[in-house]
Amino acid sequence: MNHHHKPGGQRDTAQAHDSSLIAALLRISASLDLESVLHEILERARALTDARAGCIVTLDETGEPQDFVTVGLPAEEHQNLKEWADGPKLFTFLRDLQGPLRIPDVPAYISSLGFSTDRFSAKTSLGTPMRHHGVHVGNFYLDNKCGGEAFTEADEEVVRVFAAQAAAAIAHARAYRNEQRTRADLEALIDTAPVGVAVFEAGTGKLVRFNRETARLFDPLRTPGYPLEELLPALTYRLADGRHVALREFPLAQQFRWAATLRAEEMVVSVPDGRSITVLLDVTPITAEDGTVASVVVTMQDLEPLKALERMRAEFFGMVSHELRAPLTSIKGSAATALQTERGLEPAEVRQFFHIIDEQANRMDSLIGDLLDAGRIEAGMLSVSPEASELAALVDQARITFLSGGRRHRIVIDLPPDLPRVLADRQRIVQVLNNLLANAAQHTPATAPIKITAGLDGVHVAISVSDEGQGVAPERLPYLFRKYASYGERGAAGGLGLAICKGLVEAHGGRVRAESDGVGLGTRVTFTLPVAEAADRPDAPAAATTGTPRPTGTPARILVVDDDPQTLRYVRDTLVEAGYAVRVTGDYTDLAPVLEREQPQLVLLDLVLPGTDGLTLMAEIPALADRPVIFISGYGHDETIARAFAAGAEDYLVKPFSPTELTARVQAALRRHAEPDPFVLGDLTIDYDRRLVCVAGREVAVTALEYELLRVLALGAGRVVTYDALLRQVWSGRSYGDPKKLVRTFVKRLRQKLGDDADHPTYLVTVRGVGYRIQRPDVA
Repeated sequence: MNHHHKPGGQRDTAQAHDSSLIAALLRISASLDLESVLHEILERARALTDARAGCIVTLDETGEPQDFVTVGLPAEEHQNLKEWADGPKLFTFLRDLQGPLRIPDVPAYISSLGFSTDRFSAKTSLGTPMRHHGVHVGNFYLDNKCGGEAFTEADEEVVRVFAAQAAAAIAHARAYRNEQRTRADLEALIDTAPVGVAVFEAGTGKLVRFNRETARLFDPLRTPGYPLEELLPALTYRLADGRHVALREFPLAQQFRWAATLRAEEMVVSVPDGRSITVLLDVTPITAEDGTVASVVVTMQDLEPLKALERMRAEFFGMVSHELRAPLTSIKGSAATALQTERGLEPAEVRQFFHIIDEQANRMDSLIGDLLDAGRIEAGMLSVSPEASELAALVDQARITFLSGGRRHRIVIDLPPDLPRVLADRQRIVQVLNNLLANAAQHTPATAPIKITAGLDGVHVAISVSDEGQGVAPERLPYLFRKYASYGERGAAGGLGLAICKGLVEAHGGRVRAESDGVGLGTRVTFTLPVAEAADRPDAPAAATTGTPRPTGTPARILVVDDDPQTLRYVRDTLVEAGYAVRVTGDYTDLAPVLEREQPQLVLLDLVLPGTDGLTLMAEIPALADRPVIFISGYGHDETIARAFAAGAEDYLVKPFSPTELTARVQAALRRHAEPDPFVLGDLTIDYDRRLVCVAGREVAVTALEYELLRVLALGAGRVVTYDALLRQVWSGRSYGDPKKLVRTFVKRLRQKLGDDADHPTYLVTVRGVGYRIQRPDVA
């Protein structure tokens, strides 16, 4: 009887087991949260196999450990396993399993592999890889079957099923995350696009979505306090052929039913009170599967800036014709008078007329030269040849040239006697000073002096030209260095002279700005030039063909990120010629590993990339924010440049730019971030150049990671460096255990080697729960 009862009992047990398995899978499938799903899978697998504990280790796309999920383990044992030194090595071995692995004696098995067993409490174990469509996404483990028994084939089958469920959950979660990221990237791209984008529902004409540029475009037409959607019925638009369409008479819903693709249609959009804007419109219908129009995408470009540019160009040509006509009139009048034969002229009178002709011809030649310079600056072809120069000599030459032109203004020069030499193309900087003096004289009474001053400004020398003339209204200052202007109106734009000054100064790697307390209170224009540190050394190399000194010693590593092959090639060739070690990439998606591999000292980053932008990358990639970044962009708007600097940019280059400006900006940025002088705090000395640490004159043997940790803390002396920042800068963000414990372990070793007392620290101060800091030497 027992013989017949046993198979029936086995069938009942198997059926109960299968029912439990099916119920568990159904419950797991009902959840969408990955962490909850993994915990549920482990719990169910543990219950069905009588295991004490379970663990899932997920792998990222590169095969590195990502998540460490356990159930049934005490918190202390979980933490011990995460921090186990042999853990990564053992996992690397187990990661490559091709199928399930049952281990009846875990300590013996671990010892046979050469690993320590001090962190393991498991006696028996069952593990299997997790794969989804052939892709390895992690490993699944159970340990300590109840009663100390070994895991069975039935347990192995349960683990296979749950491992497949876990792999599917992980794959689906990653697909969802990638989809969300792609959607977020697309939305961010649309929202920050320089053109207006609006999406309408075809059936109702309802405005579904619009970006910032659309809101900016229509803001002048909107009634304050009312949303943009309520503006639509009041709009009237006039097409280029003169037709008028009022939306209150012909709603969008009716128009969108038979929406057709529209390209580059210029129209004027207005509201009843007369306010209007002019836009260039594109309309793209999005069709459903049945062929009907489901939605309509409308893109709009503001034509006002283009019209304003046309107006400025017309004004510019008017100014040029006025400037050229004046000397031409003098030349023609003098020549006609000298050629008159009905009355004889004295030789002295003839010479005077020829002197006028010569003087006005020189003036025309100068104006034509200014026009050519302006064209070279606009095309990025202006070249300069900087060399170490005494600023006082350049200022004196400019003063003599200015006064020899018949000017009556008094020039006051106030330069410090210890001013360092500057890197300057002497002829071009004299031209800059002459233009600034002429601009000041044009707007200053002849009885008022013009003052030239200078001073050290970091790695630059700042030179200022000040006048006591009519001044500039604050709101007009940003436009002072534009060449387009209403003729004769100071502040609308400075005309050719100041625009050329800006181009020449930036070609040297400097900056120019104007300041004024207001109308009638004078103006001060300041520009900067790099200090000629390298040129002052006896062993300084000859200048490169661009005129910028080549770097000495080990070439600085520079990474260039741009999706434009021509820009990549141009920047690479220019910087290689200047003596730098250059790496280029057009793919930003692998930027983080490239930064880790190349460890560049400077990054040149395109502002606008396919699917993202440089500002987003600065925020998302910590390794990028930890080093100087120079943005490259075709957008020269003040707001865009301000956003770049707010994001942490070191500098900003507007295309097109000359080789001289590029190398000068790179050299200045690297000079600002060069390793400082040795750090000295009491008996502690850190020699950055030799990577040497000494205490009381005795060299301390430190590992590479210990030195890097100490260097990062010393460079930030006086401020707290957080655990996350240390992990990012010293370990490149990688850690197999608790980041805080990892950092604490290395700090403990450093303290032992430096002879520093943790309770009464001289060097490494703990800021509980936050990080560490080193005292500033001057404060200590």
